Formats: sequence, structure tokens, C-alpha cells
Amino acid sequence: MQDTIFEAIKNDPANKKYTEAGIDPLYVAPKEAKILIVGQAPGKRAQDTRLFWNDPSGDNLRAWMGVSREEFYQSKEFAILPMDFYFPGKGKSGDLPPRKDFAKKWHPLFLEQMPDIELTLLVGSYATKHYLHLKSTTKLTDVVRDYQVYLPEYFPLVHPSPRNQLWQSKNPWFAQTVLPELKKRVQAIIK
Repeated sequence: MQDTIFEAIKNDPANKKYTEAGIDPLYVAPKEAKILIVGQAPGKRAQDTRLFWNDPSGDNLRAWMGVSREEFYQSKEFAILPMDFYFPGKGKSGDLPPRKDFAKKWHPLFLEQMPDIELTLLVGSYATKHYLHLKSTTKLTDVVRDYQVYLPEYFPLVHPSPRNQLWQSKNPWFAQTVLPELKKRVQAIIK
């Protein structure tokens, strides 16, 4: 079934420019996965290397969860479905946002194939607002601070980018309360 979905994504007219350029959709969806990570979209480096979270942001995310690179990439415990499976391009202040209806169209097909998901990490505002059906004006800080409201199914997070160090220094509660709970829940699922 996953091969069929992969081909459907590649052949979708909305993805024609990527397919014609020889760029395949980037996601990881093992049927055995227990933890789903939903982020924004692959960065240019991820698209070029075909490896998600292979950067300082990924190092931070793995540290937050208490998992090694080997566990993250080779265990089949983790699925990664970004809000768009293609690098959207560069904007004035970083990468462009994912296409609006991409996740709505493709994520349900993959979720049907992964029945053992116990926890979904929502990384950043696009994933959080989509999955939690929040208004665009909702502040991510407030959602992350109130993460317990969305458990046990969802765990909203800020992006683990090193650029968010200032945000973390202004919100010490994140490291003091949110990250220990995240690590505890991830470890309980994968051990």
C-alpha cells in the first residue's frame, strides 16, 4: 500500500515540478512506528541527503526525547510525516511555509497504515495548528505551555532549532517541565 501512496504523491499534478526534477517525496512511515513526528517540511539539506533531522535541530530534538541517532533512524519506532513532503524553498526569513492542504490530503492515508502510533509530536506552529484544529492566531507558546491538555495523543513542541535559544531562555518552564515529561513519555513507549 505504501508504494501505491508514494507513486500517487509523485504523480499528483501539484507535485509535478518536483517529480520532473527527480525529487521524491520525503517521509518515513514504518507500519511498526509508535511515535509520529510531524514537523513543517524538509529543509534543503534533508531533501538533498534524503535524511530528516540531520542537523543541529535534529540533534536537539533527539536530546529532548533522550534517543540516539541510531535509535532515531534505525529502530522503526519513529515515523516522520512533515506537513509537506518537499522542500518549499527559501523565503525572506527562512524556509517558506508548507503548502496549505498537503497534509490534509496525504497524512490520513499514512495514518491508516500505522495503527500502533501511541504519541504524536507536533513540532512547530504549522503541525500544531493543523492537528489540534487551532486558529491561526493561537500562540504556540501558550499551546506548548498547556501541553498536558493534548495528552496522551499529542505533544506540542516549539521547533528545536538553535535559533529558538532566545525563546527558551525567555521561557525556562519549557526546559524545567515540558522536556522532562517529553523524555519520560518517549522512553516509556520505546523501551
